[in-house]
Amino acid sequence: MKNSYLKLHLAVLLSGFTGIFGKLISLNEGLLVWYRTFLSAIILFFLIKITKTVVQINIREKMNIAKIGIFIAIHWVFFYASIKYSNISIGVVCYCLTSFFTAIFEPLLNKNKLVFSQFFFSAITLFGISLIFHFDSSYHTGILLGCISSAFAALYTIYNERLVKTYDSKIINYYQMIGGTIFLGVLMPLYLVFFPSTSLIPDGNDFFYLILLSLFCTVGLYVLFAEALKKIPAFTTNLTFNLEPIYAIILAFVFFNEGKIVSQSFYLGLFFVMTSVILQTIISLRRKK
Repeated sequence: MKNSYLKLHLAVLLSGFTGIFGKLISLNEGLLVWYRTFLSAIILFFLIKITKTVVQINIREKMNIAKIGIFIAIHWVFFYASIKYSNISIGVVCYCLTSFFTAIFEPLLNKNKLVFSQFFFSAITLFGISLIFHFDSSYHTGILLGCISSAFAALYTIYNERLVKTYDSKIINYYQMIGGTIFLGVLMPLYLVFFPSTSLIPDGNDFFYLILLSLFCTVGLYVLFAEALKKIPAFTTNLTFNLEPIYAIILAFVFFNEGKIVSQSFYLGLFFVMTSVILQTIISLRRKK
């Protein structure tokens, strides 16, 4: 059990590094995500072969899985755009709005009843984001992009929850990475017209960071998460992933010294965001008991 918890916290820590790589890689957000999905698909292909994972799904099922990959690809594009237009701290705080959009979208898509407590705590998160938006005018664009990113992350989570009940996690991730790669590849010529890049091919440093991002923060993270789920309940893993924004902000402060460039309003907004996360965790634990 201890090894499972170690794997879980390592997965959360790796997720915190995704924003760091977004800042380190010089490619624009569209190219960055295309290379991430493409390299992740290649790594997953060999992982499936090595582990001899049985694939018994038809073309229609593969297409349905791949379509959900479009949501994660769009989420990543806006997430990295948010980081590049502001900073890592802003990007990961806006990601906390995923629960707010999930509380709105899930009842509509799954025809469930609206859970008031989820909506209330998510509204606290939204209030925290609004404080950052109101006072830090230099980060308006980054915050807006981060909010759009979290909306697509919520859609991905809702639809992906249906898939994990039927298919192997590696298969799901593999076809979703293929779907994201094809989707972005088709749109890339038009995307580059509006958002040109000085280079289409990553240099040595960028390629090295992309390999690390794909291998550890995409495939490795997903595998560790799946391994942890074998012994740790999904409820516990979801609560543990609430630590991801904290890890990411700490890493941003350490590697990029962002503590000196964010204002007091950021910390005030962050206080409300983390208060929402803590209150949600306490309420959920009580309900679980």
